[in-house]
Amino acid sequence: MATPTTQHGLTEHSHGGAVVPQSSRGDRFTSYDVDAFEVPGGREEDWRFTPLKRLNGLHNGTAVASGSAGVEVNESPEVRVERVARDDKRIGEGGVPADRVSAQAWSAFTQATVVTFPKETKTSRATVVTVTGPGEGGVAFGHVQLRAEAFAEAVVVVDYRGSGTYADNLEIVALDGAKLTVVVVHDWSDDAVHVGAHLVKLGRDAGLKHTVVTIGGSVVRVSPTVTYADKGGDADLAGLYFADANQHLEHRTFVDHAVPNCRSNVVYKGALQGDGAHTVWIGDVLIRAAAEATNTYELNRNLVLTDGARADSVPNLEIETGEIEGAGHASATGRFDDEQLFYLQARGIPVDQARRLVVRGFFHEVLQKIDVPEVRDRLEAAIEAELQAVGA
Repeated sequence: MATPTTQHGLTEHSHGGAVVPQSSRGDRFTSYDVDAFEVPGGREEDWRFTPLKRLNGLHNGTAVASGSAGVEVNESPEVRVERVARDDKRIGEGGVPADRVSAQAWSAFTQATVVTFPKETKTSRATVVTVTGPGEGGVAFGHVQLRAEAFAEAVVVVDYRGSGTYADNLEIVALDGAKLTVVVVHDWSDDAVHVGAHLVKLGRDAGLKHTVVTIGGSVVRVSPTVTYADKGGDADLAGLYFADANQHLEHRTFVDHAVPNCRSNVVYKGALQGDGAHTVWIGDVLIRAAAEATNTYELNRNLVLTDGARADSVPNLEIETGEIEGAGHASATGRFDDEQLFYLQARGIPVDQARRLVVRGFFHEVLQKIDVPEVRDRLEAAIEAELQAVGA
């Protein structure tokens, strides 16, 4: 286990956000100790979009484990699956919690699941990790580590489903030369509340394709953080989310470029419909002074389908060196493109079908990143069901 450490400082750098930061994102506070974090009140930059009253006490310590989440792994033959205690030296290698809920999950889990992809091995099929909530009214905490040893190649699907309140840390560790594809699906029941942190560490010349899909749950907040252990790391982060009435879906990505010659690309797309539907995307990229020859870009697009829905999008880019290959970001939120609809209707396509085609085209870029056909087909069907629910 990594030695518990803390780093102090507020850490937002925003281009267009409502709050002006006072220090570098690189100085953010991290700790394994839940009591080292102040209880958020909703005015903090990291929590100002999150409906704290709907977290069922995850943020203030009143949520006490009253059940357990099931973790089942359907692994390919080459893969090792272990249940370990928190004192296993591998646990914590992915990173340190950066918010109170993540630290609470770290302190409260009783057993971690470690899924190891052996070195110099290419797995024969996708491994599926299914996490099932503790049940309606229940509270649980969890910890899973996906570990790709040197020069391993693997595809993993992490599928969250069921009911209840759940907080966890998902570690993704790719050692030197490993190539890992991870698809995370949040298909929770309507009552579920989930706050999760993805702690990613990439070794020398390691590559990660990481796709997050969020379509279920009452409140879902996911915070992927990517760090690089050595040169040549390559992170491709994608996200797709579809919020209905009264759903709150929040995604906070942070890519920390601290070593030279690494790359990152972030593309998140979301759609919203129904009164009270709310999505949040915060995209942070930090290029530290030592991270020369970095190449990074982040993009967020949101499509509002009905009145009463709200999307917040804040791309943040902090650069401490001019010796980079490229860096940029963009975000946009809007309604249907009337020209696209007119074009399709002019060719005899009914308006309802035209609207579906526009939404499918909007999500196509992200869906094509999902290399598991059965998962991609399932998500396409879920999007179609969402559209039919409002007669789109």
